[in-house]
Amino acid sequence: MAKKRTAILISGRGSNMQALVQAMQAPDFPAEPAVIVSNRPEALGLAWALERGLKAVAIDHRQFATRMAFEARLHQTLVDHGTELICNAGFMRLLTGGFVDRWKDRQLNIHPSLLPAFPGLHTHRRVLESGALITGCTVHFVRLEMDSGPIIAQAAVPVMPGDTEDSLAARVLEAEHKLYPLALFMVASGAVRVEAETAVFLPRLNVPPPLIVPQPA
Repeated sequence: MAKKRTAILISGRGSNMQALVQAMQAPDFPAEPAVIVSNRPEALGLAWALERGLKAVAIDHRQFATRMAFEARLHQTLVDHGTELICNAGFMRLLTGGFVDRWKDRQLNIHPSLLPAFPGLHTHRRVLESGALITGCTVHFVRLEMDSGPIIAQAAVPVMPGDTEDSLAARVLEAEHKLYPLALFMVASGAVRVEAETAVFLPRLNVPPPLIVPQPA
């Protein structure tokens, strides 16, 4: 089976991008990097990608008069690199409906909570303020509404006594680095599809383990 050419969108250091790229190096992984794109030329993740010989492009959103003009350049860049799937990995730009619709069911995002709980920004602060005992991370297909869309996989992370925003964020990030490659593997291999705005999985993925859902194949 041909590997799915996967673009990764970043805005910063790209730690989830690194986890995805490293996972894609496995011979049996069903996806391969197509291009790394950042809306910020100074993003540390771009340098990391270039040092490893990956295609990496900066498209500074501040240089475009409108959001649609920026997205037109982004879309063309993805097409030029033969992109089949997109992974948002710390990409701090809201996308318009036109772009989202073009890549519907082919664009993934990761969010540091167990969606639909705690969408949006300042996630870990709100988790701690709520008194929740369990949080985690979610990979989902992108839809127009922020942090919405069919859920592909989730990982649970305990909230520990004495946690700060930073300590909780670090523990969730460790889970993200495991979960995102799993979710990409599932999508690229065809093990998950969307029906009626719900992710549907192959039978072998329907039995969840305690902390990661669905179960790694």
